[in-house]
Amino acid sequence: MEPTFTHFNKDEIPKWQFQGVTATLIAGEVLGRISPVPVHSKLYFLELTSRENKKINIGPELFGESGLYVLEGSLSSDGNTYGPKQILIAKDSSLCEFELAANTIIYIFGGEPFPEERHIYWNFVSSDKNIIERASNNWKLQKFPKVPGESDFVPLPT
Repeated sequence: MEPTFTHFNKDEIPKWQFQGVTATLIAGEVLGRISPVPVHSKLYFLELTSRENKKINIGPELFGESGLYVLEGSLSSDGNTYGPKQILIAKDSSLCEFELAANTIIYIFGGEPFPEERHIYWNFVSSDKNIIERASNNWKLQKFPKVPGESDFVPLPT
């Protein structure tokens, strides 16, 4: 498909409390909520924010493979503690049971795995590396539509 851009205001993204934490569903469908952000496969991208120590068990609610990224604070699982800028990967999302420390923000993303290999370069994802190369060149040449309200150009990372 051709590259697209869709904007949603903060108040349009599902946000709620559960198990003592604040959840925000950025994209996809999980925990009985659906984000309005367009997706093209069965997936979820969830932010959890904890203001106090909380034990969380959402594994039975997730599906497919999962990645968990610690933005701030820490989480503990199976006797191990993980801090900011660490990422955990689980081939089986049912393993998502952990304890969040106070003032922790994590992101959980996952879904059904693709049958073919995917390649990622910055914001470009495809099963064809040539498509990523073309998108990268088009970004450098500023051929993408401008982001509403943005005046600065973000260069392609090297």
